[in-house]
Amino acid sequence: MNYNDDELYDIETEHNHKSEKPQSDKYSEALGKYNTTLKDDEVTASVNTLIDKYLKENNTKDVKKFLLGILDLTTLKCTDSEQSVLKFTEKVNEFVDKYPDLKNVAAICVYPNMAEVVNDTLEADDVKIACVAGGFPSSQTFTEIKVAEAAMAIHSGADEIDIVMPVGKFISGDYESMCDEIEELKAVCADKTLKVILETGILMTAQNIKKAAILAMYSGADFIKTSTGKESVSTTPEAAYVMCKAIKEYFLETGIKIGFKAAGGINSVDDALVYYTIAKEILGEEWLNEGLFRIGTSRLANLLLSDITGEDTRFF
Repeated sequence: MNYNDDELYDIETEHNHKSEKPQSDKYSEALGKYNTTLKDDEVTASVNTLIDKYLKENNTKDVKKFLLGILDLTTLKCTDSEQSVLKFTEKVNEFVDKYPDLKNVAAICVYPNMAEVVNDTLEADDVKIACVAGGFPSSQTFTEIKVAEAAMAIHSGADEIDIVMPVGKFISGDYESMCDEIEELKAVCADKTLKVILETGILMTAQNIKKAAILAMYSGADFIKTSTGKESVSTTPEAAYVMCKAIKEYFLETGIKIGFKAAGGINSVDDALVYYTIAKEILGEEWLNEGLFRIGTSRLANLLLSDITGEDTRFF
């Protein structure tokens, strides 16, 4: 019998889950409160219907202005230096005078060793400092190092920490170790915002994405985020749809509002409008603010500015 890649992945995942010791009752109980038996083709059909129905009405200048104000303006390159990050931050400072009628970006997102540079340079009000930490982007290092890195980033000025869920632990069915690690990192963050990246392109199936989203929220995530942008498959509308559904269901179950961040491979204004439409229609207007909805990108700011101003803009 021949299998496609998705079927092979599901078979391997099922085998791994069966070979692992039974889950602690609290994780089974947490997952049992939600419908995690999802069919990928049905999710795709639902996304297509939603986009066909609502995308056009959201393609407005006001929505594009809103999107600019929820961006995590990001530089995560191996060539980043103190000088390049300083210049990057100064552009955010200059934005206030250059575009006084527009809201600035929500955050600057950098590697943790650059937090101090941003903290020392940033003058713009209401712009947060976000840092990737915890062995980004693979999450493959000792928990103690992840905790130390997050703590050092916060000490250097970070307001928000973006970590990658230990995907290997999830795939092998070790939910306890996975959740314990997220809980430890949230304890370090305390009142700072913790965003947990699911790396949905690796999880592949809607069922896996839904389970990972629930467990991340259960473990203390303030935001759940789609992707790092470092894998061959990044965020997709289907992944965003499943995650937003999980967030809404979690809110109805617990009364706790968890934020949603789309990131990885968002290369156009149309892409951003798709994720806005999904968030708006599933989560509702009360999620449409920088405290609960973000888009992470290094490309989108200039594209949005160009659309808003009506002229080709290379400000950032």
